[in-house]
Amino acid sequence: MPAPTDLPASVAAAEGEMKPYTETISPSSVAFDMVPIPGGTFQMGSPVGESDRREDEGPQHEVGLEPFWIGRCEVTWDEYNLWAAVVEGLAADDTGDAGADQQDPARRRMEAIADAIARPSKPFADVTFDMGKSGYPAFGMTQLAARCYCKWLCAKTGRYYRLPTEAEWEYACRAGTTTAYSFGNDPGPLEDHGWFFFNANDRCQKVGQKKPNPWGLHDMHGNVAEWVLDAYDPGYYQQFAGRAVRNPLLVPQTEHPRAVRGGCWDDDPDRLRSAARRASTPEWKSLDPR
Repeated sequence: MPAPTDLPASVAAAEGEMKPYTETISPSSVAFDMVPIPGGTFQMGSPVGESDRREDEGPQHEVGLEPFWIGRCEVTWDEYNLWAAVVEGLAADDTGDAGADQQDPARRRMEAIADAIARPSKPFADVTFDMGKSGYPAFGMTQLAARCYCKWLCAKTGRYYRLPTEAEWEYACRAGTTTAYSFGNDPGPLEDHGWFFFNANDRCQKVGQKKPNPWGLHDMHGNVAEWVLDAYDPGYYQQFAGRAVRNPLLVPQTEHPRAVRGGCWDDDPDRLRSAARRASTPEWKSLDPR
């Protein structure tokens, strides 16, 4: 793990206090691990000579980031469905099926939490496609639903959770490397590090089964793609040519396109590269209306 570079003293001190931790979503026993990521600088995007490079990955430019935490593995259905159950229960209450627990104080507290996230609609269908739930990554939800889950998680745990920015995601994926993948430029070893078209059997797989990257993060290459906070603009990097930028975020002004990273089980190896970008489309809401 490279040492942080050019950090203010206050930030460096805060970073020294950052430790890995496990969050348990009480009152359940569902838990997940968080990994501290050191602040520093890196070259975001792909160099001109990188194999399978696409135009929206350049120009490569220097980005500085503050330290942050990120999940060791992708969010699982075990975690996500705790929130979904609250939303679905409140939807039932709205139709007159509240039951006796409507007056329970704990129930009212859960209502307040869910109200704070705007209570988005239920999905139109089972977005797991029968690929598995326990231990499998959650996918198929809109970015709004993913952000609402994070807000609910904040209220449940008392810690601040959000989606990473596009820059934070790539920085964490690279984990100090400068190659096309976190394990090198040759996609040959990809089967040891991620799930993609040639080894996933047309389905996502349980999280954490492949080798982690140098910072201990699993499934950064493949399995399911990850939402980030940013809007997607194919020419976004052009404004940073020849200069450094700190903590960039392209604030969305429209529902689509939003940036998506990491590639998925149905992708070819080139879409799993650390710099590879993808844009969301309105068709992605076909199952989840949120």
